[in-house]
Amino acid sequence: MDSGGSHSAVEVEVFYDGACPLCVREINMLRGMDKHGRISFRDIADPSFDPASLGVTWQTLMDRIHARLPDGTLIEGVEVFRRLYAAVGFGPLVAATRWPVVKQLLELSYRTFAKNRLRLTGRCADDVCVGAARVR
Repeated sequence: MDSGGSHSAVEVEVFYDGACPLCVREINMLRGMDKHGRISFRDIADPSFDPASLGVTWQTLMDRIHARLPDGTLIEGVEVFRRLYAAVGFGPLVAATRWPVVKQLLELSYRTFAKNRLRLTGRCADDVCVGAARVR
């Protein structure tokens, strides 16, 4: 874990795409807000990262954001963002994301973003997206 904080304080370990400019911007913002070391950050684009340790493929991690809780449970999608923002002190705001209409809108928005993330972050040319496949 590379959060720099105490392992016992870590509430969530996030697996992010370090080759995604938008993703890195949000991760850097969260790093700055994580004053108590509650988040561990793992870059799945780092050549030393091995998704097999999680029991999932690299492509699965690329398709949707994932995180691991202290008990080993993997979570994905919007729930990851809820955990990340709760860890840095936005609990009341996170609670609002569970309201039925808000929850549905967030899930739809995230699914749309995740499906188009490589294209939206400028990593596609001629319908070929860099980062969409990885040889291991």
